[in-house]
Amino acid sequence: MLSKSDLDERLKKAKILGEESDAKRRALALNIPYLNLVSVKIPTEIRAMALVKAEVAREAKLVPFQLLRKKLFIGAFDPSMPSAIAVIDELKKKYEVQIFVVSVVSLEHAWSYYRYVQDEAKEISGQVNIDKERLAELFEKIKTIEMLDQEFTDFKSPLVSKLLEIILGGSMALKSSDIHMEPNQEFGLLRFRIDGILHSVYAKFNMHTYRSIVMRIKLLSNLKLNVMDEPQDGRFTVGLANRDIEIRTSIIPSEFGETVVMRILDPLALKVNLVDLGWRSDDLDIVKKEIVKPNGLILTTGPTGSGKTTTLYAFLKNVYSPEIKIITVEDPIEYHLEGISQTQVNADVNYTFASGLRSILRQDPNVILIGEIRDKETAEIAVNAALTGHLVFSTLHTNDALGAIPRFIDLGAKPNILAPSLNLVIAQRLARVLCPKCKVKKEIPTELNERIKKFISELPTRVDKTHYADFTIYEKKGCTECGNIGYRGRISIFELFQITSEIRDSIYHTPSETELFTLARAQGMVTMQEDGILKVISGVTSIAEVERTTGVVEWLSGALLSG
Repeated sequence: MLSKSDLDERLKKAKILGEESDAKRRALALNIPYLNLVSVKIPTEIRAMALVKAEVAREAKLVPFQLLRKKLFIGAFDPSMPSAIAVIDELKKKYEVQIFVVSVVSLEHAWSYYRYVQDEAKEISGQVNIDKERLAELFEKIKTIEMLDQEFTDFKSPLVSKLLEIILGGSMALKSSDIHMEPNQEFGLLRFRIDGILHSVYAKFNMHTYRSIVMRIKLLSNLKLNVMDEPQDGRFTVGLANRDIEIRTSIIPSEFGETVVMRILDPLALKVNLVDLGWRSDDLDIVKKEIVKPNGLILTTGPTGSGKTTTLYAFLKNVYSPEIKIITVEDPIEYHLEGISQTQVNADVNYTFASGLRSILRQDPNVILIGEIRDKETAEIAVNAALTGHLVFSTLHTNDALGAIPRFIDLGAKPNILAPSLNLVIAQRLARVLCPKCKVKKEIPTELNERIKKFISELPTRVDKTHYADFTIYEKKGCTECGNIGYRGRISIFELFQITSEIRDSIYHTPSETELFTLARAQGMVTMQEDGILKVISGVTSIAEVERTTGVVEWLSGALLSG
């Protein structure tokens, strides 16, 4: 028998689903797009909401939830209501308005942010507009971490907003992907993740200043200011002259205060051109052949931060055309892709990868992206979708490409269904690229030279060995262009496991990874580490980077390079 709390929870979910179904019906009748502001998690912006007073928004049953330059996005229960028409017509005088039909649940979710608009509408906007001249000054001035450290040391203004401006502007000038703020007993620490590695930037924010910065970030991210002992997630936007940069905020309690991580989602940092990712020509030929197939499952594998999602986004952009329907279910949506329907998981309304995938299949898609396969239900739906006329892209957490087979079987996928559905598995890592301005040529000892030649000669036949006949190895140095780090940017190291008829036959009998490797090697597979070494002898990266990302290169033992 269900407890009262369980019964109430079921009734609550049933009510929400009913309201969303009603909103979809009304949207169809009005020929206006439907949107669920809760499950899609569109970043509700205070500056957009401030355009309509709370009482007016409630009376008209609408909410302005996002403002991108002159384009205003509005969610409305019924845009044909007289009160809604009056508000919308007034807003159209200043903005290009895009209307979505939403449910009462969506409206109440968005209206809950009006408590921040009341007193802060003029001060806090949900968007940080860094002064163009100030940003240009930061970009010109800050070339190294040491220069940014000095900028903080010289800072005298009492305005926390200006201090946050330096943090954000400095992080972009140094091309960091994440900003880490961590309190200790006496000071607040600031670190940037640059090309996958954390670097200490500043370690002397007094705790009063540190807490003020955190409070400012929470306010911008639409987080609860009075909650300091629970994790919170939010986001805000940095408005630049030519683009908007999304900042995804994560705050957790720690021993000496709140720890903040801000993920910087810069559209210019997203590589959606396949060639730019770092494929060898033989690997790229395989990829191009596989992603144009009408059905099947293509997986990318690797740890968090190895570039899997970027690779899948590049696939989507490559296969996109107006003639096909592409839908994604992600956790979270990192970048918005034009022409592609993207949704985000939300456990609060039971929108998981599995339930989202079931819903997506009813939308008649040609191509599906699943952010991650992590349970039996999602795995089963994914492989069945791949067998029934859909091209499915997804990610899996395994150490290498071959590990995807036993991982899928461990999740409960049946070998007789997995074998015909799987087309390609790609394992990858991200290695830092040597700075082209300051990298220095390394003298290669005779012994090492011979080992490299032997390595090249033993590569599978599909690798064009003529590209590596005259090889050169470089090591890092450091200059102002790379911030004295020696590396600038990252490149992917790949391992492609193509599912051929022989490998399919093997999967039916649940093979070990050793058996799979023997078969894959016979058919020309190049491992991630081998691909990394080929990038080393092409002058792109260093042995140290390949070993950091793929492990020790055994055959180089006794002849390792620095850098």
